[in-house]
Formats: sequence, C-alpha cells, structure tokens
Amino acid sequence: LHQKIRDSYMHPQFVSDVMKPLQIEQLMDQEVVNLSGGELQRVALALCLGKPADIYLIDEPSAYLDSEQRIVASKVIKRFILHAKKTAFIVEHDFIMATYLADRVIVYEGQPSIDCVANCPQSLLSGMNLFLSHLNITFRRDP
Repeated sequence: LHQKIRDSYMHPQFVSDVMKPLQIEQLMDQEVVNLSGGELQRVALALCLGKPADIYLIDEPSAYLDSEQRIVASKVIKRFILHAKKTAFIVEHDFIMATYLADRVIVYEGQPSIDCVANCPQSLLSGMNLFLSHLNITFRRDP
C-alpha cells in the first residue's frame, strides 16, 4: 500500500475516510497470503480508492465481506466519492448495499451473458420498481 497509493496513504482525508474505517492499519504487518477474503477485499477497496481517477469502477465491493463490513464499505465508498467529488459506477448484487450507494441505477433486462439490454439511468425508486416488476414485486407506497 505504501508504494501503490503513496500520496493518498498520507493524506489525512483519505486516512479518515478510507483507511481507518476499513481498519487497514491492522493488516499492514501481515503477509498478503495470510489475509482472509474479507481482509483482501478491504485492501483492494483501499487500493482502488487510493488511485487518482475521475471515474471509479467498482465491481462487487461487498464480495467476501460480512454484514457489518458491508455497511462499513458502503459508507466508505459513499463518503469518499462525495468528499472527492468523483463519479463511481458500482456493480453490486447486495440489494441493501446497492440501495444505500445508488442515487441512479441502470437495470438490465434479459438473460445474463446471453441476450441482455441496459435501460437508461433512472432514479433509485423507478429503477428498483422496474427490477422488482420482473419478480412481480413493487415497493410499498404509503399514502
């Protein structure tokens, strides 16, 4: 990490927004081969966010994380993107994490990896209702 994201690693905002919540310091003295899947995922997320970019592409940030770490990772990503004033495209299958992170969603229709079409970006409510309509489910709407 020291070599890969040297500038970010020393930046106080990055330390408070990313490194501390993901508990990266606790992993620094360990060999990579000894890290668990969740620990590797947290390091990968810190590496991704530590690289300067205009757009961040993040695929399945919840992979290998337990439920508590998923919440932490969601908050880290959202806080980092807001503070850095960047854009992120996040592919996520954890419904709760996706709804927390998203302000706009793209819903795909069809058979995955065979015949699939992307819809236009839309609000979270519209996108989720479109997705759930394929399962004959809608969000509850109280009057």
